This record gives sequence, structure tokens and C-alpha cells, in this order.
Amino acid sequence: MPESRSTNAAVPIAPRRVLISGGAGFIGSHLADLLLARGDAVTVVDDLSTGRRGNLPEAHPRLRFVEADLKHALDAFGKGETFDEIYHLAAAVGVALVIADPIRSIDTNIEQTSALLRFAAQRGPGGKPAPTLIASSSEVYGKASKSPFHEDDDTVYGPTTVPRWSYACSKAVDEFLALAYHQQHALPVVVARFFNTVGPRQVGDYGMVLPRFVGAAQHGEDLLVHGDGTQSRCFCDVRDVAGALPGMLAAPGCHGRVFNLGSDRPITIRALADLVVTTLGSRSGVRLVPYSEAYRGNFEDLKQRRPDLTRVREAVGFQPKIPLEQTIRDLAAWNRERHGG
Repeated sequence: MPESRSTNAAVPIAPRRVLISGGAGFIGSHLADLLLARGDAVTVVDDLSTGRRGNLPEAHPRLRFVEADLKHALDAFGKGETFDEIYHLAAAVGVALVIADPIRSIDTNIEQTSALLRFAAQRGPGGKPAPTLIASSSEVYGKASKSPFHEDDDTVYGPTTVPRWSYACSKAVDEFLALAYHQQHALPVVVARFFNTVGPRQVGDYGMVLPRFVGAAQHGEDLLVHGDGTQSRCFCDVRDVAGALPGMLAAPGCHGRVFNLGSDRPITIRALADLVVTTLGSRSGVRLVPYSEAYRGNFEDLKQRRPDLTRVREAVGFQPKIPLEQTIRDLAAWNRERHGG
């Protein structure tokens, strides 16, 4: 008798195809690591204006890196290029960068998001819309005084003569666009409003407070606290934040909705400076610097920024796990490695 052959042989499953804009950046690179570990085929598009190629694996069989402006990269993709998931993290980041170059900030945030959404609406499997996550910011809440901030709260912005509000407005337009694509084109879109994400690979070049503090403490320099230091923020480790994104995008109940994402445990900026000094055993001092010295032109800061996390907890069970002290130590260790010891 002829040898029988099984007809139940396993059929290889193609890896999930994922696009990350801004994937060489701080948050994007952590997300790329997570998705590669999950077994996905990841395409990263980044112009390296604020991201770093070194944030990504040097060579990985399932990683494709495209150094380009996002809009140009999308135009260059072939007609048959489709993605199972898209994460849009490319954006102008940091208060200092926004104030120094508001034109670039506005153009980057609005034009690139618009191009990405047009692409996503027809580049999913079979030409259908691709599930897409849009990174937004707690800046969208503007100068509202309510605490904690809920996703459906009113937003309050300062005058157009104060450059920082241009960033808030541009991110709000991104959200409006994303939700309109969901309504008009059935795009499975999720909007994540990040609240002060911190951790390894974050640099202080663009005004980010924790890497500035950690770098100063490591060099024995004074930690410069802008204003009187009583303003409070909630800091969440990037690994907690990045880890939540795939689950949010995969949950149909999250599509067409906006979610706060971060920690809801506030700390004053002065207390943060003291915590960095203590955690790292530094001899650095802490010095207050008036806003007029820290930023050129008009500047408005906020006394507090704390999210209501009820919605994201109910949707995906999100709960930050990494304590701030561990984030500080890990950021310091990454700094030492980056600078060769």
C-alpha cells in the first residue's frame, strides 16, 4: 500500500505587517522592540530629526528602516503595499522645540497626520482601512484647571501670541481628523493622549524635564527647575506606555475613541528634582530659574496635569507597573551606555 500522507500539515502564518511612523524615536523605538519580539514584520519610517537610528536594532530580519519624511515615504510605497496595523508616532516633540520652531511643529503635526490617515484608509489587508493608532498629547487639554482631566472635558487654550498653544491646537486638529476618518471612512482608529512619558532613550535636548535632571545629576551640575517648582505632572515609564498600545489597537471597543494614557500619580517638579538627586546619590544642587530666563518670548505653564485613567483601565486593564525611581535608574544607566560608561 502507498504510504499515507497527512493533510493536516501546519501552514506557515505570515507575520503581521506593521508600520510605525517615528519609529526611531523615544516611544516609537520601544514599540518597535515590542512588536519585533511579538513576531511582526515592522516597517519604520523616520526622518531622524529627533529620532536616532541607534534606538533600533542594527540588523533584524523583520525590520525595515526607511529614513525619509513621512509624506514622501507614503507616496513612495507601492500600490500593493498594505499593513495590518499602523502606529503614527511621528510628531514635533518638546516644549523647547515647539517654541523655537512653531512653523515646523504645526506643519509636521497636521500635514503628516493628514497624509497618514489618507494612506491608512485604503492600505489595510485587501485594500480595506488599516487599524491605526494616532499619538496625541495631554497638551490638548491646554490651560484647563479641572483635575483630573477626562477625555470628554472642554479644552482651554491661551492666545495665539503664545507659541506653545500652537502645539496643543495642532494635536487637537490631528484628533479631529482621526475621528472624522473613523466616522466617514470606517477607519478603525484609536487616539492615545500621552501624559509625560519618560524612560531610557529619552533625551533632554527638546526641553524634556526628567532626562535634563538625570543628566545634570550624573555630571554633578545643578538641576534647573523652571518657575517655582510647585507645578505638578504625572510621569509614566515608556515601557508601560508602549506595552499598552497594541492591546488598545486590537480591541474593537477602542476604535473611534480617545484615551488618556500615562500615570495618575502627581509629583511637583521640585520634588522630582529632589527624587532624582536622592535616587542617583548625586551631590548636585537644585536651582530655580524664572521662565523669562528659561524660554524666550511669551511662555505660559500649567500648575497641574493629571489624567483620569478610568476609560483606558476599563477598556484594556491598563495599570502602570514601573516605579519612577526605577525609571530614573534605568535612564541613568542608558545615559552611561550611550556615552561609553
